[in-house]
Amino acid sequence: MATLTINGHAHTVEATNDTPLLWVIREQLQMTGTKFGCGAGLCGACTVHVDGVAVRSCQTQIGDVGGKKITTIEGLSANSDHPLQRAWVAEQVPQCGYCQSGQIMQAASLLSVNANPSREEIVAHMDGNLCRCMTYPRIVRAIERAATDVRASNEAHGAGRKA
Repeated sequence: MATLTINGHAHTVEATNDTPLLWVIREQLQMTGTKFGCGAGLCGACTVHVDGVAVRSCQTQIGDVGGKKITTIEGLSANSDHPLQRAWVAEQVPQCGYCQSGQIMQAASLLSVNANPSREEIVAHMDGNLCRCMTYPRIVRAIERAATDVRASNEAHGAGRKA
């Protein structure tokens, strides 16, 4: 038995310490926004945050995340109104949509530390998150749009910080 904190809630699960986090999230907890892609940590479809850092949940064992804060796409925003989620819709990013939760979670990790990334920084940060539909230009535009919204929100709330 392991207790994991996912999206702000404690979940007790039955699994061995070497069980991939992805399978606990999808199969035991029925949070199916996190996708299985390659199973080798190469495509990014399974990206979640562990203590705010983007990780591949297919390669992350539950024994390594006990006591840590895990966030899935379902926990990114209570109302699906995170700036990235709004930008994804505005830029009409998805085609098939399969990789999009991983793309958004990877992008969210960037914007959490850099609300003013250059196009080159965006491309470099998103490298490794694959999209079979090749919507990369729309993904970059959506991240740029979301970054503008994050900066505006930070300024409105007096944060004025880069991150």
